[in-house]
Amino acid sequence: MLRVVVLGAGAGGGVPQWNCGCEGCRAARESGHELQRTQASVAFSGDGEHWFLINASPDLRQQLNATPQLHPKAGALRHTPIAGVILTNGEVDAVAGLLSMREGSPFTIYAHDKVLAILKANSIFNVLNEKNVRRQPMAIHEPFEPRLPDGARSGIEVLPFAVPGKSAWYLEGKAHPGGETGDGDTLGLKITDKSTGKSFYFIAACAEITEALKAEIDGAALVFFDGTVWQDDEMIRCGLGHKTGKSMGHVAMSGDDGAIARLADLTIDRKMFLHINNSNPALLPGSSERRTAEQAGWQIPADGTEIVL
Repeated sequence: MLRVVVLGAGAGGGVPQWNCGCEGCRAARESGHELQRTQASVAFSGDGEHWFLINASPDLRQQLNATPQLHPKAGALRHTPIAGVILTNGEVDAVAGLLSMREGSPFTIYAHDKVLAILKANSIFNVLNEKNVRRQPMAIHEPFEPRLPDGARSGIEVLPFAVPGKSAWYLEGKAHPGGETGDGDTLGLKITDKSTGKSFYFIAACAEITEALKAEIDGAALVFFDGTVWQDDEMIRCGLGHKTGKSMGHVAMSGDDGAIARLADLTIDRKMFLHINNSNPALLPGSSERRTAEQAGWQIPADGTEIVL
């Protein structure tokens, strides 16, 4: 049985963002936990005892404390049910949480070579002693079975695949530690429970919805998909930035080329947006944008949402 917990559904900065007074952030501060979102990450398990994280957000410590399934077991002085972290990109909101996992418990980091090169080039990640925290490369379109800390099989298959996107923004104008050519900076994941055949997809960043991507996720039981912005020029319209969603590596929810329209003809049992920016009006329950998304079959999950497949 495959269990999935949404640790965070927000984009970089979360909702509310510490220095933002936009409509979404104001509403989140006033409403309390109902509208608040930490930065995007999910946890999954095949046995309910050993868990793997997809991405490690800067909010990871808060997320772990809020998730009983990820607490140390009763009576243990030091323990974690987290067996590994799978990274889909090298952005700050995907890797910074690793620094909160530096207290000596063994686990494995799985990432593409290009992302592992980013970690290696930043000495602060050396606080994760490789004697305890292995760094395991994963290759595009090569499925693998992540292992438990004792080396036992997890019963889970992970299939990484390339998604249109870009390298981390902090590398713009600089030499990429993993090289400038080839895919690997932005990945999607298919996670499958080998005993039941049940699976879900995780795509937190996507700059364009291609026919190949549509074919990959068609027929899925559950898809988490990039929901950063409602409109491509949303950040500019709101006065919050100077970049479009696509230039940041994120397709919009709306519009002819947006996720709602482009994925409408697929058969997907459950569709959830995550990595939702504070500027995105679909966060607000009474908004026309939220109604449009929900009428198209999309959910805006709250932090802590659990799904069993």
